[in-house]
Amino acid sequence: MACNCEGIIGIAFLITNILLSLFGIGLIIVGALSDCEVSDIETDNTKPLLDLVLFDSFAAGRLAIDLSILNIIIGVVILVFSVGVGVGILWKYREIKKLLLVYTIIIAGVFVIHIIFIALWYTMINKVDGELKNKLIVSLKENFIEDTVTNLDPISNAWNHMFMTLDCCGVNLVESTSNDFDQTPWCTTVGSCQDNTSQIPRTCCIDVNGMTYPSAPNACHTNVTSGTYNAKGCFEVLKKKLLSQSPGSIGVVITIMLIEIINVTLAVAIGCHKD
Repeated sequence: MACNCEGIIGIAFLITNILLSLFGIGLIIVGALSDCEVSDIETDNTKPLLDLVLFDSFAAGRLAIDLSILNIIIGVVILVFSVGVGVGILWKYREIKKLLLVYTIIIAGVFVIHIIFIALWYTMINKVDGELKNKLIVSLKENFIEDTVTNLDPISNAWNHMFMTLDCCGVNLVESTSNDFDQTPWCTTVGSCQDNTSQIPRTCCIDVNGMTYPSAPNACHTNVTSGTYNAKGCFEVLKKKLLSQSPGSIGVVITIMLIEIINVTLAVAIGCHKD
């Protein structure tokens, strides 16, 4: 009877290790997708702006990239360990029972890392919701000088590049001639907005690029006619990209944690049956 019970535990241990390796692959995929999504936000042209609002020390963008890389690393560790060590222990635990202890310790360590990961991920989410919009608004008000990409101010140029790259405009949703640009130097000091010839940047118009934005139609930048410009605010676009893989990451990590608890329990049970 003891042998039958021991065999059942061994089979269960094999199955959970297979599941763990599959979810390890899932974690690698989610991490890679998240890293690509966040990395695509920043280009050479938008770097002067996004370095300030997203990628400085412990900012939302930097956290998102670091957590994506951590996802990949943890996924690789889980995959290699569950396949190489977990399955090996299953077949040879009579000879290498001490590895069960090593297995348990490593899984427990990974479990703790998962807890830290979830805490940092929610910190990143809170930073996006609580800090990112304010940083963007401050930067727009202080640095948006004109709707060109040839200004001496690299941050102003970066704003215009971001509008064309991410198909967004301003920080918040643009619905009328009264919008986020009203308090920028472009509208209050000098510029086509201050001259009342533009209400939104030409770079906000639909289907323009670095070569064609100077000929953007008046219906877009002067009259702000619906359907001629990108109405989405850049905050929502950036937020969506930064948090695009959040449900997947959290879901995979929590599932892995549950499997790790089962695996540790089974490893201890196997050890006890060998006493």
